Amino acid sequence: MKNRVLLLLLALLITFSNIGLGSQLTVPVPINYELIRKLLIDQLYTGKDKTAHLWKDNQGCSLFDLSDPKIEGQNGLVRILNVVHARFGTGLGGQCMTLLEWNGRLETFQKPVLESGGTILKFPVVNANAYDHQGHALKIDRMQDLVKRFAEPRLAAVKIDLRESRQQIESSLAALTTDQNKANMQRLLDTLRFSEAKAEKSGLMVKMEFEAPSQGQLAASKPAAAFTADEMQSWQAAWQHWELFLTEAIGRAAGDTQSQQLRADLQVILTEARGAFQRGLQSNDVNGKDPVRTFFLTTWDKLAPVLRLIANEVPGAEGLRYLTFIAATDVLYQIETISGPLGLTVSSDGLRHLGRLLIKPR
Repeated sequence: MKNRVLLLLLALLITFSNIGLGSQLTVPVPINYELIRKLLIDQLYTGKDKTAHLWKDNQGCSLFDLSDPKIEGQNGLVRILNVVHARFGTGLGGQCMTLLEWNGRLETFQKPVLESGGTILKFPVVNANAYDHQGHALKIDRMQDLVKRFAEPRLAAVKIDLRESRQQIESSLAALTTDQNKANMQRLLDTLRFSEAKAEKSGLMVKMEFEAPSQGQLAASKPAAAFTADEMQSWQAAWQHWELFLTEAIGRAAGDTQSQQLRADLQVILTEARGAFQRGLQSNDVNGKDPVRTFFLTTWDKLAPVLRLIANEVPGAEGLRYLTFIAATDVLYQIETISGPLGLTVSSDGLRHLGRLLIKPR
């Protein structure tokens, strides 16, 4: 439940985009290399002090370890630099006798590739180079064999599974769609896919695409009247539960960073959201401005940098959720005219549509 509201907001923002008539929308999902490093460590560097134990003989006298991975983008490839510790030895009288030991660095260049219909992101090795600490190339055949047999396949096996992110987006979008447009939403979801991955200098860029239904296919959405006193009372009760989820999500985000300023910024945004939503339910505009729309357009430029910083500090899977939310909202933020191809809008009117879905008796 910790990320439920974050995912619902993601669904809300994608659903409310004015993406044209039968057009295809591309949503960039940038992934920082520090986040990829965390995912790499989670999957491969599971030994003591975050060491990847790639090979050890039955006697425990020979081994091949990697540690301290550093990741960057270079010439369209992902460059991973590891510290290497390798040893060949033999058992003698219950003791290990070292025959050959080598310490240095392993540099691999890996190409990001989407597999399994765009649901799995993998990094096959294009080139690998090993050097000692003085920068001299490795010329020991037995060590080169270890690199080829154990390091390259294990590094290439690291993957980012995008299926969970897609499923969460689908379920959230489906839950927020009006009944008359569920079939159109399903057609949209059927086109949703991750289409491309590129290694850039600043990070990995993954593209998510989906095709919007044309306006002619959609059921018309009537303007929503302001909430009555009874509806406001029901909303207050529903908001208490919703705010609990929202507070938990923001509290988790704030707890994921040591910065007191980030925590304070997030708390301010929660307070602003509460006030804007309350005003939006009771009136189309306040002083000539829609409070919900104004809140979004004036807040996102403050919230996005905070979330980007947090995404680099949290565990890998959590960071991906933040980045997906940021990327989808960036698209919406750049759209000047926001209307509802699926029956809702980023406005007080759209909030009232959603609010009535939330307070409707089950």
